[in-house]
Amino acid sequence: MRETYHEQLDQILVELERMTRSVSTAVRRSTSALLTADLGTAEEVIAADAQLDISGEGVEAKVFDLMARQAPVANELRMLVAALRMVADLERMGDLAAHVSKIARLRYPAPAIPAELQSVVADMGRVAERMVNQAGDVIQTRDVGAAYRLESTDDEMDKLRSNQFRLMMDDSWPHGVEVAVDIALLGRYYERIADHAVSMARRVIFLVTGELPAPQ
Repeated sequence: MRETYHEQLDQILVELERMTRSVSTAVRRSTSALLTADLGTAEEVIAADAQLDISGEGVEAKVFDLMARQAPVANELRMLVAALRMVADLERMGDLAAHVSKIARLRYPAPAIPAELQSVVADMGRVAERMVNQAGDVIQTRDVGAAYRLESTDDEMDKLRSNQFRLMMDDSWPHGVEVAVDIALLGRYYERIADHAVSMARRVIFLVTGELPAPQ
């Protein structure tokens, strides 16, 4: 019986890792839809967000069932608590990827991002996607060192966000208010995806060490 219980605990982590791969795909595809004005892909990302929520609800149900039936202690309880928090992070990242696609849909058939600004947005999308994948790797390996390195990687997103603001605040900005609003929102979406990836890494540190690291 106890062996089955631990298999169920391990399966929760497997499902969380799988959800990170789904989110990573959503981030990549939403960025592509945004930059190429691909309405079909944007709609698919938006629709897929509902499935991610269903997956999250399934993980939550398993966590609550194990809490009720098995009276977990110590590291088992830490894992279940961390899993609940990571589900919330993953669901929010899926929402943010869908928000990116909604901007693509809103501006269709024109690309939402002017050509000279696409590299900045593409870089933010790539960093966000990489950080989500790294969070999945951390869940899979429970590597505390990798978790700390992911927190450091967030600096790259912060630099891109600062660069974005410099472009928008320049007196020579030629694109008007509508594009500025879109760019500001997109920057915030990608920044928050990165923040949630860091949050997940911190939960793995808590799972392994029993201590939640102080924010950097």
